[in-house]
Amino acid sequence: MTGTSVLLVSLVVAGVSAFYGPGDDVVELNPSNFHSKVINGDELWIVEFYAPWCGHCQSLTPEWKKAASALKGIIKVGAVNADEHSGLGSQYGVRGFPTIKFFGLDKFKPQDYQGQRTASGIVDFSISQAKSAASARLSGKKSSGGGSKSSGGGSGKAADPADMVELTDSNFEEEVLEHEGMVMVEFYAPWCGHCKNLAPQWAQAATELKGKVKLCALDATVHTVMSNRYGVRGFPTIKVFPAGKKDGEADEYDGGRTANDIVNWAMERVAANIPPPEVYEVTSAEVLKDNCEGHQLCIISVLPHILDCQSECRNNYISILRTLGERFKKNQWGWLWAEAGAQMSLEESLDVGGFGYPALAAVNTRKMKFSLLRGQFSERGINEFLRDLSYGKGSTSPLKNAELPKIEVREPWDGKDGELPVEEDIDLSDVDMDDTKDEL
Repeated sequence: MTGTSVLLVSLVVAGVSAFYGPGDDVVELNPSNFHSKVINGDELWIVEFYAPWCGHCQSLTPEWKKAASALKGIIKVGAVNADEHSGLGSQYGVRGFPTIKFFGLDKFKPQDYQGQRTASGIVDFSISQAKSAASARLSGKKSSGGGSKSSGGGSGKAADPADMVELTDSNFEEEVLEHEGMVMVEFYAPWCGHCKNLAPQWAQAATELKGKVKLCALDATVHTVMSNRYGVRGFPTIKVFPAGKKDGEADEYDGGRTANDIVNWAMERVAANIPPPEVYEVTSAEVLKDNCEGHQLCIISVLPHILDCQSECRNNYISILRTLGERFKKNQWGWLWAEAGAQMSLEESLDVGGFGYPALAAVNTRKMKFSLLRGQFSERGINEFLRDLSYGKGSTSPLKNAELPKIEVREPWDGKDGELPVEEDIDLSDVDMDDTKDEL
């Protein structure tokens, strides 16, 4: 590919992934600014949750820009790349694209927009919602935005004070620097008003992140050694100590200040740093159990027999699965494959016989159900299938007998091409052909 071609491809990719630029009246929103701008702000917002690959989203873009220009100074118009910031999208129940929500008087209960995807339809709806909000305020109803004492929309699980670790200069190294996983530390001052507001959110996030990310707090007015070491100059300051930290390195936290903001930010960081899953061959019941139980889904492929698809062909299929495992790694699914004919009970349970090989199914062992890939076994085809599943789409069927199938123990593939069995040569030297003729 020439340098010019590479540049053109880069420009096309950039254009697809970034629908809105500085010259547009649409505000690009993300987990770092969503709460401060939309939830805590006094303005009314209409927000599009989109995905760059979504054709309907691409068609909506010019209309969304026109609506933003028409509503400028009246209602704020925003957009969230929910494919990149899936945690923010799931927080508001986004299951398909584009999804449009209006954040009016009650910022914690946005209204869905179901009208025409035209600038005039969007503007009319927004003005109508603004009029309703103004009438409600006139009657004395107050907004539930940033000034409220809401917990920030957490999971509802009550915060347990024991889940948040109080630090001192003495235990900092043991609790933070020697901890294997990711640690988030709030440096606070008892007199700080912002710290007091953050305290219940921090405690709630500590409970929700328990076992995944460790949350700690240090009174920087008392324990000054560590606060000075990390250059704390204002309160609250939040530092992030990543898993596998070296020499006490720390990053700045740049997310919002509600429990939801903190949890979503932390889980996105954890997902980004976990290694991609391995793709295991189903060679025993233990392999199937280890990669299916305890996972939301396990993705099982049945690849052609080695005589029908030699090593290069098979490795190409496995490479596709590894690529997709990397792409969907934050879901922490299990990934498996079996050779056609090697695990017949598995094939019967997944009902893959009528579709030929290769075949693929996603199994939910908690519900004992599966969903079968009916499209093309390719990177694009599987990606679309798994993407729909991640948003709750797609039909499911029950596993046979509502249990994992019986698995035959077998040796793993040696990575080599298949060979037909060698037939034994028949030695005819001892056969008297004349006697044979007489018998006939």
